[in-house]
Amino acid sequence: MKTILSIIAICFLALNVNAQEFKFEKDVINYGKITQGSEGKRVFEFTNVGDAPLIIKDIKSTCGCTVPSKPEKPIMPGEKGQIEVSYDTKRLGGFSKAITVYSNAKEERKMLKIKGYITKEGAEK
Repeated sequence: MKTILSIIAICFLALNVNAQEFKFEKDVINYGKITQGSEGKRVFEFTNVGDAPLIIKDIKSTCGCTVPSKPEKPIMPGEKGQIEVSYDTKRLGGFSKAITVYSNAKEERKMLKIKGYITKEGAEK
């Protein structure tokens, strides 16, 4: 019985050693104060710091005003990848939105955030 448990433990540890991981340069993008209608696209950059291909399965945002796009191909170990996020800058006022990234990484869900403040064109900055 001890042998079976030892084999199971070793297999479990071996699976965790080969886990996929990714490291984002930053997990919050602050647009700052921008004018209405400005470019709303921003990019989250990350690196696969694991030892196996990283697959971004899905990305969800907290509202339809934030549209993320994911890499279609696996990100190989050591390679960089990008997640683009477009925010609708026609909406005035402050915003803070969350984007959830689902992947095959050890941490299956990763939360990213965007925030900023949109002013009318011609308003003081």
